[in-house]
Amino acid sequence: MEEISSRMPLGEFLRSRRERLTLEEAGLVSYGRRRTPGLRREEVAQLAHIGTSWYTSLEQGRSINPSEDVLNNIAEALRLTEDERHHLHLLARPVQQQSVVDQQLNTGLERMIKALEPNPAFVIGRCWDLLLWNQAAELVFGFPSISEQESPNWMRLLLTTGKRRMNPEDWESKAEVIVARFRADYAHFPNDLRFKELIGEFMQSSPLFREKWPLHDVQVVTDCHKQWNAPGIGELEFEHMTLQPQGHPDLKLMIYTATAETAARLQSQMNTSEH
Repeated sequence: MEEISSRMPLGEFLRSRRERLTLEEAGLVSYGRRRTPGLRREEVAQLAHIGTSWYTSLEQGRSINPSEDVLNNIAEALRLTEDERHHLHLLARPVQQQSVVDQQLNTGLERMIKALEPNPAFVIGRCWDLLLWNQAAELVFGFPSISEQESPNWMRLLLTTGKRRMNPEDWESKAEVIVARFRADYAHFPNDLRFKELIGEFMQSSPLFREKWPLHDVQVVTDCHKQWNAPGIGELEFEHMTLQPQGHPDLKLMIYTATAETAARLQSQMNTSEH
């Protein structure tokens, strides 16, 4: 049973994508109403040019190793996005126990984060634990003071305080993206106990996470434009980028480059807080 259970994330993901796809979207003809949503397994197998029993074994989490061509055919049949296609390939790989990579930060990275002020910048580890951040990030995202030597979890902060710090009217759509990015990162480390503990915690503590996590949506972090009205600060506008420090594959450097107006507003706020 262990061999099957270790492949269940793949089966759950395939089933979630199959059930959301309509016959029309898949290019198939509908013959009346159906009792269950989405495509049937045999229809996906037909579209992917594979056997129904073989595809069924994939959804059941059995230990079979599909080729890249087969996975691409399934991705095409299910109309997966590029992020979802990449996620499918990650889940289908034979799961190997991931070793814990040293997450120690060097002095140069610490100095760079501080030098980026008043642009918010921070470093997160593989499970989104905050490892390093500057004063601008404290101000914008509500991080604790770096001098307190705590290492809070970014996902936990987003779930507990994000709605208060960003536009409440579009918080749910932002939360969907955040959970989708968290799931995309989790696929890289399926055996990480810290990741599993956090997922269990959020399923218990956050109704929003409990609703969104079973959807199996995935999205990779990309550079993008960010704009919102922050309580007590005002309108904020950034270009967001994500970098990976050399030699640290588990770390992500998140930089929010502010417009001139936003930078001036943040610098003023930071000067005020220092007095």
